[in-house]
Amino acid sequence: MSVPDDAVVRPVARMDEPLSRVLGERSAAPLAKLGLRTTGDLLRHYPRRYSEPGTLTDLASLAIGEHVTVMAQVQQATVREMRSRGGAMLQAVVTDGSRSLHLTFFAKRRGALRLHEQRLLPGRTGMFTGVVSDYRGQRQLTHPDYQLVGVDADDEAAALVEASRPIPIYPASAAAPTWRVQRCVRTVLDPLTDADLPDPLPDQVRERHGLAGLREALQLVHEPYDDDEWRRGLKRLRYEEAFVLQAELARRRARTAQQEAVARPRVPGRLLDLFDERLPFTLTAGQHEVGAVLAEELAGAHPMQRLLQGEVGSGKTVVALRAMLQVVDAGGQAALLAPTEVLAAQHVRTLRALLGDLAEGGFLGGTDVSTRVALLTGSQGAAARRENLLDAASGRAGIVVGTHALLTDTVQFADLGLVVVDEQHRFGVEQRDLLRAKAAQTPHLLVMTATPIPRTVAMTVFGDLETSTLREIPAGRSGVTTHVVPADNAAWVERAWQRVREEVDRGGRAYVVCPRIDPDDEKAPRRGRDDDGADLLADDLLEGLGGSAGGPGDGGPPARQLRSVVEVAAELRARPALSGVQVGELHGRMSPDEKERALADFAAGRVPVLVSTTVIEVGVDVPEATVMVVLDADRFGISQLHQLRGRIGRGSAPGLCLLVASAPDGTPAATRLATLAATSDGFELAAVDLGLRREGDVLGAAQSGAASSLRLLRVTRDAQVIADARADARELVDADPELDGWPALRAAIDQQLAGEREEFLDRA
Repeated sequence: MSVPDDAVVRPVARMDEPLSRVLGERSAAPLAKLGLRTTGDLLRHYPRRYSEPGTLTDLASLAIGEHVTVMAQVQQATVREMRSRGGAMLQAVVTDGSRSLHLTFFAKRRGALRLHEQRLLPGRTGMFTGVVSDYRGQRQLTHPDYQLVGVDADDEAAALVEASRPIPIYPASAAAPTWRVQRCVRTVLDPLTDADLPDPLPDQVRERHGLAGLREALQLVHEPYDDDEWRRGLKRLRYEEAFVLQAELARRRARTAQQEAVARPRVPGRLLDLFDERLPFTLTAGQHEVGAVLAEELAGAHPMQRLLQGEVGSGKTVVALRAMLQVVDAGGQAALLAPTEVLAAQHVRTLRALLGDLAEGGFLGGTDVSTRVALLTGSQGAAARRENLLDAASGRAGIVVGTHALLTDTVQFADLGLVVVDEQHRFGVEQRDLLRAKAAQTPHLLVMTATPIPRTVAMTVFGDLETSTLREIPAGRSGVTTHVVPADNAAWVERAWQRVREEVDRGGRAYVVCPRIDPDDEKAPRRGRDDDGADLLADDLLEGLGGSAGGPGDGGPPARQLRSVVEVAAELRARPALSGVQVGELHGRMSPDEKERALADFAAGRVPVLVSTTVIEVGVDVPEATVMVVLDADRFGISQLHQLRGRIGRGSAPGLCLLVASAPDGTPAATRLATLAATSDGFELAAVDLGLRREGDVLGAAQSGAASSLRLLRVTRDAQVIADARADARELVDADPELDGWPALRAAIDQQLAGEREEFLDRA
């Protein structure tokens, strides 16, 4: 895409003008409470819906205590004196045609209510806003604010026009009802010209897709004359959001492509070849294919930037290890960053087990061609930490695994060539870059997630990374059967514990997962983490992309006491069905040695039942584990339950997952659990999960702590918009990598993706 000679125009700062200056302090103050402080904030405060003047609100849907704006028709209005308390009261009744809502106004004198009485004439339609209350069994609004359709206009002609137009309904408040927001928008928007609103969309992009200019789009959205107009305006603004995001992702890709990295080609006859010769199993076709792609990119002179996603148990660790060995063979080192100490320790055990004597470099019994696998965590003893730091700094350890401890200043590498980030959504960009900065030149990057990501999410959040996917499960896995157990059905719950006993008697192991650690804790948070960094009540597609974890309003009684590791472990030890069976505990408040001992006892079968928090969610690999019971399963999301379920059935024996839950039929929680019981396809579950979640949580506040910068774009709906915007953005950035010729687009990127809002991009 060519850059026009006249494209360089300095953006005008009208969008940054304070509303207090444009509207006055009195009008601006209520808007500030909605987060609207500048002209740009207000113009980007889009209507949440549009109401037709003749379409009335269903009054049956109103909830007591809710702040509402309803469209209704006046049925009657009467004023009477109040003998008991003095003063006067106006009572009006509005209707949707079948149900009614009472409006009540009080005043010291009857004359003060005359204006309301003259305006609220039977047959008139208006919007009424206030908090719904109950008085003697009737729903009412007390002193509501209101605007009458076709009445509150400057003249009769304007009233006729207004009475026929769609009515924008804005996110509002008691101090700033929707029609006042609309008036403020018009006051701000009407004087502006195209020159006041630099358009981030290049002309050729708009023409290609038949999109309106920015000034016109805002006019169509805020002041439409018919439904087609606001739909056309939203189409343009939705595309703009996608394009601005994709332009920044494309710019990041271009920057990375221009960086230089040390090429790490495969070296014949070294560690990787020896490892492949010793593998006790056959790699899947997918592992071969992805491995070949990684090998080629590692051999290149520019840093690899790749996301590796895969189904639970699809063998991502082996693929990552082969990439790490290629780098080690070429004289470099690899760092594997894990989110928890349990997972880091599990990675070290797995890597050493896979490598055997190839991981005994410098030790008696090590081969001539070998390396070391070092572990660095925050709770290590001084002697072990000192030895591992020396192994990393000297290069003796070709592979260094660690938690956030890897990011500290004391950790140095001889030649860091590859950074592998596991469970990437738990790390921010600063943490990732701290590790990459320990390399002399930009290292290659492999980002891994065990959570399958729908294509729309991958394009939206990881557009600056190439994506590889593993779908096949290695041969020998027997699969897992999942059942939902109603928590209030004592017979079913008792049978669940009997099934645990049967599996233990066959030589199996059983996980019992609880949402919190101790019954004496304060009421468990809706979302949280235990002390080891593992999610407690997380409901993540990609943690920050996560949806609803259940709880109040989602099928679970709000005051329900959630089960805890300590109380459940004690309960199971006393259950006749588990008499004589050793029951262990695992959670984030235990010391690393205690965690290691608990996992070792479980793996060896000395303690065949392990009651745990979600600290075992990822990475923990005990092939003998055949059964899992998840308590309060309705409080977890689809993705996390799928991850937990992936801890069983990893050997030759089939797995059984029992989801004990209190989720009434028809609730989102019940839908999630039924979906899990019906399929084990992680990609299908991810798509369902995304569809079930509140759209506003897909990106933004849940991940970054700030309001979402995507106000109109929905990855559940707008796949084609995202794909088109991605192609257009890449074409633009290919021609102008730093967007120097497009200052309005650069300004939009800086504004829409500034500060913490940029975080969701940086979780890659």
